[in-house]
Amino acid sequence: MTQPNGPVPRPGILDIAAYVGGEHSGHIRLASNEGALGPSPRAVEAYTNAAATLHRYPDGASAALRGAIAKRFNLDADRVVCGAGSDEIISLLIRSYAGPGDEVLYSQHGFLMYPIGAKSVGATPVTAPEDGLTASVDSLLARVTPRTKIVFLANPNNPTGTYLPASEVARLHAGLPANVILVIDAAYAEYMNREDYTAGEELVERFPNVVMTRTFSKIFALGSLRIGWAYGPAGIVDVLNRVRGPFNVSTAAHVAGIAAIEDVDFLERSRRHNETWREWFAAEVEKLGLTVHPSVTNFILVDFKGQPAGKDDAEAARQLLKARGILVRQMPAYGLPSCLRVTIGTEAEMRAVVDALKAFLEG
Repeated sequence: MTQPNGPVPRPGILDIAAYVGGEHSGHIRLASNEGALGPSPRAVEAYTNAAATLHRYPDGASAALRGAIAKRFNLDADRVVCGAGSDEIISLLIRSYAGPGDEVLYSQHGFLMYPIGAKSVGATPVTAPEDGLTASVDSLLARVTPRTKIVFLANPNNPTGTYLPASEVARLHAGLPANVILVIDAAYAEYMNREDYTAGEELVERFPNVVMTRTFSKIFALGSLRIGWAYGPAGIVDVLNRVRGPFNVSTAAHVAGIAAIEDVDFLERSRRHNETWREWFAAEVEKLGLTVHPSVTNFILVDFKGQPAGKDDAEAARQLLKARGILVRQMPAYGLPSCLRVTIGTEAEMRAVVDALKAFLEG
Protein backbone atom coordinates (compact mmCIF):
# COMPACT_ATOMS: atom_id res chain seq x y z
CA MET A 1 0.00 0.00 0.00
CA THR A 2 1.39 3.40 -1.03
CA GLN A 3 1.87 5.77 1.87
CA PRO A 4 0.81 9.39 1.39
CA ASN A 5 3.53 12.02 1.30
CA GLY A 6 2.62 13.80 4.49
CA PRO A 7 -0.59 14.38 6.45
CA VAL A 8 -3.89 13.95 4.59
CA PRO A 9 -6.84 16.25 5.42
CA ARG A 10 -10.24 14.79 6.21
CA PRO A 11 -12.49 13.93 3.25
CA GLY A 12 -14.10 16.91 1.57
CA ILE A 13 -11.53 19.52 2.54
CA LEU A 14 -9.68 19.42 -0.78
CA ASP A 15 -13.02 19.74 -2.61
CA ILE A 16 -13.43 23.25 -1.22
CA ALA A 17 -12.80 26.16 -3.55
CA ALA A 18 -11.33 28.70 -1.14
CA TYR A 19 -13.37 31.86 -0.65
CA VAL A 20 -11.90 34.79 -2.56
CA GLY A 21 -12.87 38.22 -1.26
CA GLY A 22 -13.19 41.36 -3.32
CA GLU A 23 -10.02 42.97 -4.58
CA HIS A 24 -8.57 45.87 -2.60
CA SER A 25 -5.78 47.34 -4.72
CA GLY A 26 -7.74 50.13 -6.43
CA HIS A 27 -8.50 53.63 -5.21
CA ILE A 28 -12.26 53.12 -5.66
CA ARG A 29 -13.15 49.92 -3.83
CA LEU A 30 -16.67 48.77 -4.62
CA ALA A 31 -16.15 45.01 -4.53
CA SER A 32 -16.95 44.08 -0.92
CA ASN A 33 -20.18 45.88 0.05
CA GLU A 34 -18.42 48.04 2.61
CA GLY A 35 -20.16 51.06 4.10
CA ALA A 36 -19.93 54.05 1.75
CA LEU A 37 -19.42 56.64 4.48
CA GLY A 38 -16.98 54.61 6.55
CA PRO A 39 -17.50 54.04 10.28
CA SER A 40 -19.13 56.36 12.75
CA PRO A 41 -16.67 58.97 14.10
CA ARG A 42 -17.69 57.81 17.56
CA ALA A 43 -16.58 54.27 16.67
CA VAL A 44 -13.23 55.55 15.41
CA GLU A 45 -12.72 57.50 18.64
CA ALA A 46 -13.56 54.47 20.78
CA TYR A 47 -11.21 52.29 18.75
CA THR A 48 -8.37 54.80 19.15
CA ASN A 49 -8.93 55.06 22.88
CA ALA A 50 -8.67 51.28 23.22
CA ALA A 51 -4.98 51.38 22.25
CA ALA A 52 -3.88 51.87 25.85
CA THR A 53 -5.29 48.48 26.90
CA LEU A 54 -3.98 46.28 24.08
CA HIS A 55 -2.05 44.19 26.60
CA ARG A 56 -5.29 43.06 28.27
CA TYR A 57 -7.42 40.14 27.15
CA PRO A 58 -10.91 41.14 26.03
CA ASP A 59 -14.06 40.24 27.88
CA GLY A 60 -14.62 36.66 26.74
CA ALA A 61 -18.37 36.96 27.23
CA SER A 62 -18.67 40.17 25.16
CA ALA A 63 -21.09 41.31 27.86
CA ALA A 64 -21.08 45.04 27.14
CA LEU A 65 -21.35 44.51 23.39
CA ARG A 66 -24.17 42.01 23.79
CA GLY A 67 -25.92 44.46 26.08
CA ALA A 68 -25.64 47.26 23.51
CA ILE A 69 -26.98 44.99 20.77
CA ALA A 70 -29.86 43.86 22.95
CA LYS A 71 -30.76 47.43 23.90
CA ARG A 72 -30.62 48.69 20.30
CA PHE A 73 -32.80 45.90 18.88
CA ASN A 74 -34.93 45.11 21.95
CA LEU A 75 -33.56 41.59 22.39
CA ASP A 76 -32.59 39.35 25.30
CA ALA A 77 -28.86 39.84 25.84
CA ASP A 78 -28.50 36.32 27.21
CA ARG A 79 -29.54 34.97 23.82
CA VAL A 80 -27.00 37.01 21.85
CA VAL A 81 -23.64 35.47 20.97
CA CYS A 82 -20.84 37.42 19.31
CA GLY A 83 -18.20 36.24 16.88
CA ALA A 84 -15.37 37.27 14.61
CA GLY A 85 -17.77 38.32 11.87
CA SER A 86 -20.99 36.51 11.08
CA ASP A 87 -18.77 34.15 9.06
CA GLU A 88 -17.56 32.65 12.33
CA ILE A 89 -21.11 32.23 13.62
CA ILE A 90 -22.08 30.45 10.39
CA SER A 91 -19.08 28.14 10.68
CA LEU A 92 -19.81 27.38 14.32
CA LEU A 93 -23.43 26.50 13.55
CA ILE A 94 -22.40 24.10 10.80
CA ARG A 95 -19.64 22.57 12.90
CA SER A 96 -22.03 22.07 15.81
CA TYR A 97 -25.02 20.63 13.97
CA ALA A 98 -23.81 18.99 10.74
CA GLY A 99 -21.27 16.39 9.74
CA PRO A 100 -20.59 13.48 7.36
CA GLY A 101 -23.81 12.21 5.81
CA ASP A 102 -25.74 15.38 6.64
CA GLU A 103 -26.96 18.06 4.25
CA VAL A 104 -26.83 21.86 4.45
CA LEU A 105 -29.45 23.54 2.26
CA TYR A 106 -29.43 27.05 0.79
CA SER A 107 -30.74 28.93 -2.25
CA GLN A 108 -29.05 28.79 -5.63
CA HIS A 109 -27.19 32.10 -5.44
CA GLY A 110 -26.64 32.12 -1.69
CA PHE A 111 -23.52 33.17 0.21
CA LEU A 112 -20.46 31.06 -0.68
CA MET A 113 -19.59 30.48 2.97
CA TYR A 114 -22.55 28.08 3.30
CA PRO A 115 -21.13 25.37 0.99
CA ILE A 116 -17.59 26.03 2.21
CA GLY A 117 -18.68 25.50 5.81
CA ALA A 118 -20.62 22.35 4.90
CA LYS A 119 -17.72 20.76 3.05
CA SER A 120 -15.31 21.63 5.86
CA VAL A 121 -17.18 19.27 8.21
CA GLY A 122 -17.87 16.56 5.64
CA ALA A 123 -21.51 17.54 5.10
CA THR A 124 -23.08 17.88 1.65
CA PRO A 125 -24.14 21.34 0.43
CA VAL A 126 -27.47 21.32 -1.43
CA THR A 127 -28.84 24.20 -3.49
CA ALA A 128 -32.44 25.02 -4.36
CA PRO A 129 -33.34 26.91 -7.57
CA GLU A 130 -34.37 30.52 -7.21
CA ASP A 131 -37.26 32.34 -8.86
CA GLY A 132 -36.09 35.48 -10.60
CA LEU A 133 -32.91 35.61 -8.48
CA THR A 134 -35.09 35.40 -5.36
CA ALA A 135 -35.07 32.48 -2.93
CA SER A 136 -38.03 30.15 -3.50
CA VAL A 137 -39.71 28.72 -0.41
CA ASP A 138 -41.27 25.91 -2.43
CA SER A 139 -37.93 24.95 -3.99
CA LEU A 140 -36.20 24.95 -0.62
CA LEU A 141 -38.89 22.81 1.03
CA ALA A 142 -38.88 20.38 -1.89
CA ARG A 143 -35.20 19.67 -1.24
CA VAL A 144 -35.47 18.98 2.47
CA THR A 145 -34.64 15.35 3.24
CA PRO A 146 -34.11 13.32 6.42
CA ARG A 147 -30.42 14.27 6.08
CA THR A 148 -31.07 18.03 6.14
CA LYS A 149 -29.70 19.62 9.32
CA ILE A 150 -29.52 23.35 8.51
CA VAL A 151 -31.29 25.63 6.04
CA PHE A 152 -29.56 28.95 5.36
CA LEU A 153 -31.60 31.86 4.07
CA ALA A 154 -29.70 35.06 3.29
CA ASN A 155 -32.39 37.71 3.60
CA PRO A 156 -31.70 40.09 1.91
CA ASN A 157 -29.52 37.95 -0.31
CA ASN A 158 -25.97 38.60 -1.41
CA PRO A 159 -25.21 38.88 -4.33
CA THR A 160 -28.69 39.20 -5.88
CA GLY A 161 -30.01 42.01 -3.68
CA THR A 162 -33.46 40.40 -3.37
CA TYR A 163 -35.44 39.48 -0.26
CA LEU A 164 -38.35 37.43 1.02
CA PRO A 165 -41.15 39.10 3.01
CA ALA A 166 -41.73 37.99 6.58
CA SER A 167 -44.76 35.94 5.57
CA GLU A 168 -42.68 33.81 3.19
CA VAL A 169 -39.93 33.29 5.76
CA ALA A 170 -42.59 32.14 8.23
CA ARG A 171 -43.96 29.75 5.60
CA LEU A 172 -40.48 28.34 5.05
CA HIS A 173 -40.05 27.70 8.75
CA ALA A 174 -43.50 26.15 9.08
CA GLY A 175 -42.60 23.59 6.42
CA LEU A 176 -39.37 22.46 8.10
CA PRO A 177 -39.07 19.51 10.49
CA ALA A 178 -38.52 20.53 14.11
CA ASN A 179 -34.98 19.11 14.10
CA VAL A 180 -33.84 21.32 11.20
CA ILE A 181 -32.33 24.72 12.06
CA LEU A 182 -33.40 27.70 9.98
CA VAL A 183 -30.60 30.27 9.92
CA ILE A 184 -31.73 33.70 8.74
CA ASP A 185 -28.61 35.53 7.60
CA ALA A 186 -29.66 39.17 7.87
CA ALA A 187 -26.33 40.86 7.19
CA TYR A 188 -28.03 43.64 5.20
CA ALA A 189 -31.07 44.11 7.45
CA GLU A 190 -30.15 47.67 8.43
CA TYR A 191 -30.50 48.80 4.80
CA MET A 192 -34.09 47.57 4.60
CA ASN A 193 -37.01 49.97 4.41
CA ARG A 194 -39.90 47.68 3.49
CA GLU A 195 -42.98 47.20 5.64
CA ASP A 196 -43.28 43.49 4.81
CA TYR A 197 -39.72 42.69 5.97
CA THR A 198 -38.34 41.61 9.32
CA ALA A 199 -34.88 40.32 10.14
CA GLY A 200 -36.38 37.23 11.78
CA GLU A 201 -36.16 37.99 15.48
CA GLU A 202 -39.87 37.28 15.97
CA LEU A 203 -39.33 33.69 14.79
CA VAL A 204 -36.35 33.31 17.11
CA GLU A 205 -38.56 34.39 20.01
CA ARG A 206 -41.21 31.77 19.19
CA PHE A 207 -39.31 28.68 18.06
CA PRO A 208 -36.34 26.61 19.30
CA ASN A 209 -34.88 25.99 15.82
CA VAL A 210 -34.44 29.50 14.35
CA VAL A 211 -31.26 31.59 14.50
CA MET A 212 -30.76 35.11 13.15
CA THR A 213 -27.24 36.26 12.24
CA ARG A 214 -26.12 39.88 11.80
CA THR A 215 -22.89 41.78 11.16
CA PHE A 216 -21.08 45.05 11.82
CA SER A 217 -19.25 44.81 8.49
CA LYS A 218 -21.86 46.47 6.25
CA ILE A 219 -23.79 49.59 7.26
CA PHE A 220 -21.73 49.94 10.46
CA ALA A 221 -18.57 49.82 8.28
CA LEU A 222 -16.38 47.89 10.73
CA GLY A 223 -15.35 45.11 8.36
CA SER A 224 -11.69 45.10 9.38
CA LEU A 225 -12.59 44.52 13.04
CA ARG A 226 -14.60 41.35 12.28
CA ILE A 227 -17.69 41.59 14.48
CA GLY A 228 -20.76 39.48 13.93
CA TRP A 229 -23.52 38.24 16.17
CA ALA A 230 -26.39 35.84 16.38
CA TYR A 231 -29.70 35.83 18.21
CA GLY A 232 -30.99 32.38 18.93
CA PRO A 233 -32.81 30.00 21.26
CA ALA A 234 -31.10 29.48 24.60
CA GLY A 235 -30.14 25.90 23.71
CA ILE A 236 -28.38 26.83 20.47
CA VAL A 237 -26.69 29.86 22.02
CA ASP A 238 -25.37 27.58 24.77
CA VAL A 239 -23.88 25.28 22.14
CA LEU A 240 -22.25 28.17 20.28
CA ASN A 241 -20.71 29.49 23.48
CA ARG A 242 -19.24 26.04 24.15
CA VAL A 243 -17.50 25.76 20.77
CA ARG A 244 -16.41 29.33 20.03
CA GLY A 245 -12.99 30.61 21.00
CA PRO A 246 -12.83 32.07 24.51
CA PHE A 247 -11.65 35.52 23.32
CA ASN A 248 -13.03 35.55 19.79
CA VAL A 249 -13.93 39.27 19.74
CA SER A 250 -11.18 41.78 20.47
CA THR A 251 -11.45 44.70 22.87
CA ALA A 252 -11.06 47.14 19.97
CA ALA A 253 -13.99 45.45 18.23
CA HIS A 254 -16.06 45.55 21.42
CA VAL A 255 -15.71 49.28 22.03
CA ALA A 256 -16.01 50.31 18.38
CA GLY A 257 -19.06 48.11 17.94
CA ILE A 258 -20.78 49.59 20.97
CA ALA A 259 -20.09 53.15 19.80
CA ALA A 260 -21.26 52.35 16.26
CA ILE A 261 -24.52 50.76 17.30
CA GLU A 262 -25.32 53.64 19.64
CA ASP A 263 -24.73 56.29 16.95
CA VAL A 264 -28.26 56.17 15.53
CA ASP A 265 -27.94 59.48 13.67
CA PHE A 266 -24.93 58.29 11.69
CA LEU A 267 -26.69 55.02 10.91
CA GLU A 268 -29.68 56.88 9.49
CA ARG A 269 -27.40 59.15 7.47
CA SER A 270 -25.71 56.09 6.00
CA ARG A 271 -29.06 54.52 5.13
CA ARG A 272 -30.33 57.67 3.40
CA HIS A 273 -27.10 58.02 1.43
CA ASN A 274 -27.36 54.44 0.27
CA GLU A 275 -30.96 54.77 -0.88
CA THR A 276 -30.25 57.99 -2.77
CA TRP A 277 -27.23 56.75 -4.68
CA ARG A 278 -28.50 53.21 -5.20
CA GLU A 279 -31.55 54.55 -7.01
CA TRP A 280 -29.49 57.12 -8.92
CA PHE A 281 -26.94 54.52 -10.01
CA ALA A 282 -29.60 52.02 -11.08
CA ALA A 283 -31.34 54.63 -13.20
CA GLU A 284 -28.10 55.79 -14.85
CA VAL A 285 -26.99 52.26 -15.66
CA GLU A 286 -30.37 51.46 -17.17
CA LYS A 287 -30.01 54.54 -19.38
CA LEU A 288 -26.87 52.90 -20.77
CA GLY A 289 -28.96 49.91 -21.85
CA LEU A 290 -27.67 47.48 -19.24
CA THR A 291 -29.94 45.33 -17.10
CA VAL A 292 -30.09 46.25 -13.43
CA HIS A 293 -31.56 43.67 -11.07
CA PRO A 294 -33.64 45.35 -8.34
CA SER A 295 -31.84 45.58 -5.01
CA VAL A 296 -32.79 46.47 -1.44
CA THR A 297 -29.19 46.38 -0.21
CA ASN A 298 -26.02 48.47 -0.60
CA PHE A 299 -25.07 46.91 -3.92
CA ILE A 300 -26.43 46.56 -7.43
CA LEU A 301 -26.15 43.54 -9.73
CA VAL A 302 -25.45 44.80 -13.27
CA ASP A 303 -26.13 42.29 -16.06
CA PHE A 304 -24.40 42.47 -19.46
CA LYS A 305 -26.45 39.66 -21.00
CA GLY A 306 -28.12 40.67 -24.24
CA GLN A 307 -25.56 43.30 -25.17
CA PRO A 308 -23.95 43.21 -28.63
CA ALA A 309 -21.00 40.87 -29.10
CA GLY A 310 -17.98 42.19 -27.25
CA LYS A 311 -20.13 44.35 -25.00
CA ASP A 312 -21.74 41.35 -23.29
CA ASP A 313 -18.50 40.36 -21.54
CA ALA A 314 -18.79 41.24 -17.85
CA GLU A 315 -15.18 40.28 -17.21
CA ALA A 316 -13.94 42.62 -19.94
CA ALA A 317 -15.97 45.39 -18.37
CA ARG A 318 -14.51 44.59 -14.95
CA GLN A 319 -11.00 44.79 -16.33
CA LEU A 320 -11.67 48.19 -17.90
CA LEU A 321 -13.01 49.46 -14.59
CA LYS A 322 -9.98 48.00 -12.82
CA ALA A 323 -7.66 49.79 -15.24
CA ARG A 324 -9.35 52.99 -14.10
CA GLY A 325 -8.76 52.10 -10.46
CA ILE A 326 -12.35 50.95 -9.85
CA LEU A 327 -12.82 47.56 -8.22
CA VAL A 328 -16.14 45.71 -8.53
CA ARG A 329 -16.97 42.07 -7.91
CA GLN A 330 -17.01 39.34 -10.55
CA MET A 331 -19.81 36.77 -10.21
CA PRO A 332 -18.85 33.43 -11.87
CA ALA A 333 -18.41 31.75 -8.46
CA TYR A 334 -22.07 32.53 -7.78
CA GLY A 335 -23.22 31.17 -11.13
CA LEU A 336 -23.82 34.66 -12.55
CA PRO A 337 -20.97 35.12 -15.07
CA SER A 338 -22.78 37.81 -17.06
CA CYS A 339 -23.05 40.08 -14.02
CA LEU A 340 -20.92 42.45 -11.98
CA ARG A 341 -21.82 43.38 -8.40
CA VAL A 342 -21.21 47.04 -7.65
CA THR A 343 -21.22 48.34 -4.09
CA ILE A 344 -22.88 51.72 -3.52
CA GLY A 345 -20.10 54.15 -2.66
CA THR A 346 -19.79 57.92 -2.48
CA GLU A 347 -21.32 60.25 -5.06
CA ALA A 348 -17.97 60.70 -6.81
CA GLU A 349 -17.39 56.96 -6.89
CA MET A 350 -20.78 56.16 -8.39
CA ARG A 351 -20.37 58.82 -11.06
CA ALA A 352 -16.96 57.36 -11.93
CA VAL A 353 -18.45 53.88 -12.36
CA VAL A 354 -21.17 55.19 -14.68
CA ASP A 355 -18.56 57.02 -16.78
CA ALA A 356 -16.43 53.87 -16.99
CA LEU A 357 -19.36 51.66 -18.00
CA LYS A 358 -20.32 54.18 -20.65
CA ALA A 359 -16.76 54.13 -22.00
CA PHE A 360 -16.84 50.32 -22.12
CA LEU A 361 -20.12 50.18 -24.01
CA GLU A 362 -19.07 52.90 -26.46
CA GLY A 363 -15.80 51.10 -27.10
